[in-house]
Parts: sequence; structure tokens; C-alpha cells
Amino acid sequence: MKDYIEERAIKIALYIIERGATVRQTAKAFGVSKSTVHKDVTMRLEELHPDLARQARQVLETNKSERHIRGGLATREKYAHMKH
Repeated sequence: MKDYIEERAIKIALYIIERGATVRQTAKAFGVSKSTVHKDVTMRLEELHPDLARQARQVLETNKSERHIRGGLATREKYAHMKH
């Protein structure tokens, strides 16, 4: 694996852990696709730093389990501005 990919995978994991960031937020921050973020955390990082990969996956699993709530809140906020 290329050095820059290893470095990116580690930086992505740290970003996710420190900020509790979603895959979408992380992809935007690093200028990569959501697929790349997911692959970096689940596959590439597993070989390099299993503990770091586990921590990042825990944050992503939490975000995944809460996403329906965030979506509902966003919808409520959207329509709250439309009422007069």
C-alpha cells in the first residue's frame, strides 16, 4: 500500500474519532468519496492499526444507528421554517 494512502487512512480515522464525524462529513473534509472513507476505515486501516480501525468503526456504527433521527430532525427543521 502506498504511503500516502496509509497516512490518509490514519488521518481519516483520527478525524472520525475526534469529531464523531459521519462518513459524508469526513469525505467532504478530505476531498474523497464516501466509498474511499469507508474502505480506508474498514479494510486498509484494519491491517495498519486494528485498534484505531475498531474505534473509528464504533463511531461510524453509532452515527449509522442515529441517522434516521438526524434525518427526521432535518425534515422538521425544514418545515418549521415554511409555516407562517
